[in-house]
Amino acid sequence: MQRTGGEIIAECLIEQGVDTVFGYPGGAILNIYDALYKYQDQINHYLTAHEQGAAHAADGYARATGKVGVCLATSGPGATNLVTGIATAYMDSVPMVAITANVPLALLGRDSFQEVDIVGITMPITKHNYIVKDINELASTLRKAFYIAQEGRPGPVLVDVPKDITAQVAEYIYEAPRPIETVSAPIPEEDLLSAIQMIKTAKRPLIYMGGGVVRSGAAEAFKDFVDKVQAPVASTMMGLGGFPSTHELFTGLLGMHGTKASNMAATECDLIIAVGARFSDRAIGKVEGFAPGAKILQIDIDPAEVNKNIRTHYSIIGTITEVLKDLNPRLEKQERKEWTEKIKAWQRDYPLTYEKNTTLKPQFVIEKVKELAAEDAVITTEVGQNQIWTALFYKFTQPRSFITSGGLGTMGFGLGACIGAQIGLPERQLFNIAGDGCFYMNCNELATAVHYNLPIRVIVLNNHVLGMVRQWQGMFYGKRFSNTTLDRKTDIVKLAEAYGATGFNITKNEEVEDVLKKAMAIKGPVVINCEIDRDELVLPMVPPGADIKDLIME
Repeated sequence: MQRTGGEIIAECLIEQGVDTVFGYPGGAILNIYDALYKYQDQINHYLTAHEQGAAHAADGYARATGKVGVCLATSGPGATNLVTGIATAYMDSVPMVAITANVPLALLGRDSFQEVDIVGITMPITKHNYIVKDINELASTLRKAFYIAQEGRPGPVLVDVPKDITAQVAEYIYEAPRPIETVSAPIPEEDLLSAIQMIKTAKRPLIYMGGGVVRSGAAEAFKDFVDKVQAPVASTMMGLGGFPSTHELFTGLLGMHGTKASNMAATECDLIIAVGARFSDRAIGKVEGFAPGAKILQIDIDPAEVNKNIRTHYSIIGTITEVLKDLNPRLEKQERKEWTEKIKAWQRDYPLTYEKNTTLKPQFVIEKVKELAAEDAVITTEVGQNQIWTALFYKFTQPRSFITSGGLGTMGFGLGACIGAQIGLPERQLFNIAGDGCFYMNCNELATAVHYNLPIRVIVLNNHVLGMVRQWQGMFYGKRFSNTTLDRKTDIVKLAEAYGATGFNITKNEEVEDVLKKAMAIKGPVVINCEIDRDELVLPMVPPGADIKDLIME
């Protein structure tokens, strides 16, 4: 069947099960958009306000649904506007396919109008990328892109297509999507037996849970594993939701903003079982002081993560689901009452707390959202204090319920991600928790939320400063607040209304519940401006360069 390059792209999207894409048109990509017009009954295109918003929406859609997120952009600035979103997905192992158009083949390399080498630019931040110079290779390239994005450790793949390729005609023949191989090889029996021996002989093990538990769909198997091992569970930010935060063995975040119980458990344990976690600097603090008396058992899909940041004593390579499927039946339930009692004592003596019954508190707002929202509500965040307060004070009980930029720490991520997640999960409640600095970066995407009448609730914890950066300046830079005081004159409620959303203002704790209930009853997008104190800090916190046991608690 003869198809243009644009039509082949549309056919391949349908072939791969894609019915939702996010993007922004331009001159070089017109042939693809012309094809999308013809296929609009099969592919829903969501027009964002900016290409970065399209990338974040595709990312949020992928994280919420487990499917591949797809975003489109034209050449030059359209393609470069995707870069931050692609890097965000890459750092957090999110399956995404970014399709960009470029200038015609004859104009490549001539500094033509709106020409950039987007393949060269994105090489360090993609699992793989392609430029298609032969229309006969277009369909096979797209199929490889979708496979690579999902296979092994997920991540973004970019496909760049010159404009004349999208206009040329070639034969298109349907192919069923290639099944994703979950494991490359059976896990050797000796690896499993060695891991079991390490677990059985440990007196004070700690399970260190990362985003791999969520990404691999291993939450149930992981819960069974914890029940067998009977060890405390500390989480990275990306792991939140992979194990219920309400479980008695859950100790909370580990690392720079970890709980005292998690950080002390890591310091005093004799075995760390890292499950789908990559030992990032935010989690382990000073390498020399991390788990000084512990052996390290690492379970991960990516062999490149083993011995990268921390020297391991043993590792098992494979998807978390497959490894635990093999490991759990061989494990006997352990008994570690003395160790778990010590953990519970730390939790009692050093609880997460904040001063109540005073000014409007961000922690109180977040706890109220949890209290009033549906159990399966999905929370996205921006980056900074808002992100950490949410990670600490919102009790996540389900996988894929917490969507945030963990690795890259992208301010402006949350609103686009919330839009994508709401489109992917239309029956679920979606909240985006933001700081005012992050909100201003991509508030233009309110236009997208209003246009598609998406019932998202944006909660702006407004302290009129760049809160986390200001906190560092206050604690470590002699209170020299250089360019972190915003004090914008923008009326956020009026801004929301100008976009067509509903706006609310909260100035005291007594208003929170009533406003949240009103916001949840509204069918379209809502923005809630919460006026909080600029000196409210995110605590606990480990000072830079310190051991994670040396927490600042107040």
